[in-house]
Amino acid sequence: MKGDGAMGPNRSKALLEREPRFDDMAVSLLAMPRLPKAMVKETKQAVELARRFNDTVVRPYALELDRKKHEDPDFLPWEFVEEANRWGLYTLCIPTLFGGQGVNFPALSYVLEELGSACTGMSNLVGVHYLGVATLCASWNMRLMNKVMRDTAEGEKTGEPCLISLAITEPGAGTDVEEVDLVSKAQVACQAKKVKGGYVVNGRKIFISNGHLSYWHMLVCYEDLKNPQDTVIMLAIHNGMKGFSFGRQERKMGQKGCPASELIFEDCFVPDDLVCINPAQGKKLKRSMKETHMQVIDYIVAASRAGVGAFGVGVARGAYEEALRFAGETEVDGKLLINHEWAQCMLAEMYKNVAVGRLTYEEANYANDLLGMFKVLEWKPIFYYLKYMPKPIMDKVIQPFLNLGAVTWLFRKIYFDWQKETDYQCSSGWGSLSKFTATDIGVKNGQLALEMMGRAGLRHDRGAEKHLRDSKLLQIYEGTNQLNRLNLFKCLIGRDVPGARVFEE
Repeated sequence: MKGDGAMGPNRSKALLEREPRFDDMAVSLLAMPRLPKAMVKETKQAVELARRFNDTVVRPYALELDRKKHEDPDFLPWEFVEEANRWGLYTLCIPTLFGGQGVNFPALSYVLEELGSACTGMSNLVGVHYLGVATLCASWNMRLMNKVMRDTAEGEKTGEPCLISLAITEPGAGTDVEEVDLVSKAQVACQAKKVKGGYVVNGRKIFISNGHLSYWHMLVCYEDLKNPQDTVIMLAIHNGMKGFSFGRQERKMGQKGCPASELIFEDCFVPDDLVCINPAQGKKLKRSMKETHMQVIDYIVAASRAGVGAFGVGVARGAYEEALRFAGETEVDGKLLINHEWAQCMLAEMYKNVAVGRLTYEEANYANDLLGMFKVLEWKPIFYYLKYMPKPIMDKVIQPFLNLGAVTWLFRKIYFDWQKETDYQCSSGWGSLSKFTATDIGVKNGQLALEMMGRAGLRHDRGAEKHLRDSKLLQIYEGTNQLNRLNLFKCLIGRDVPGARVFEE
């Protein structure tokens, strides 16, 4: 990041007098009166479902799964995925328009917090599926959205889980691919060449969460490797396609239960009807492909980083609950640890961290409700229409219209051409704020729990050391916390500061 020289007194005064945009600082205040009241009841029911699932499935299995993955790094937790599928967790927040249950997307963050308080790895086995959903939705290709998400709904009925992953990270390009200004400096190598009837893909993707467990994969690659920022293309890949295969699983320190997979493409042909968005389609929009590329990324990460913030709050809460349980049953100097003032102060600090982290992902979700990916779905007329429309009518009357090109055209107008730059910057900035705040809190609470519990905290059966191991990975994926700090600066600070630049070093 570079400035434009020394700051004179007049410029310094102007900066000090600068007032933040009200839309940036009061997103929740602006969003709340516009949101349907039924969202509260929906969210409460979703949290109750997550708590039952924790008690029945997650807590009894968390440490066992961690041990299994330690002993056999190639083990895949199909049993858990099938159970989550039976509980309806993979269609919970898919809109009824696409065959899902239609619970509002912000409710997912509360669900992920609940699951993460018991096991972040298993929470990720659910949450990262919705990262794939969000990526698909960010293309606003309504025909493909309908096709892929209805496969997930069908998989719930048949008992054969149909998960969706995002494949974006490459061996030579990690965090860089999440910023348009950095992707040109990255060593991207996954290329899609246009051929008659589709594309031929060659390259590898790594660290793909849920890769080995998913059927559909939203693949982000590039037509021109020398000009990736202007030639990004998103393809829908499914298992069994010729030239597509799985490679190794990464050996991880934490969140072992959720596989991080290598995806390999060797002359993999992808037909035109599985193209989510490409430069040719981007030319029909008012912004350049580079700007549209950034819009797509911002839609995805504004939502997904709030979800990672929820993971961070969940693991922070899990560490706090382990420390609280330990303090309530351990005596020090003749009295329970929980009755020592220093322990009470430490527990209060941990509780505060959980509460603050939760507020950040809630505010990020309000930004997505008001300005980002959720804004049409949470508009009251649409929300209640989808909520109360009988399913047979939805499937037989409404669904066929989703295959019309005019519907994709309309949604791309709404979400690309008619969206203000300050809108997607606000939602993206708040997503980043939640991501690095809540995940740093997760690590901090893990450390505090071990500090309070001492040697007991290192025992695998107490769970505290697992929460700390699980928390560290949260600071890395969905963009490192350093990148997210820079994105916050770009979106909410630097845009109004003359001469401020990011990603120039």
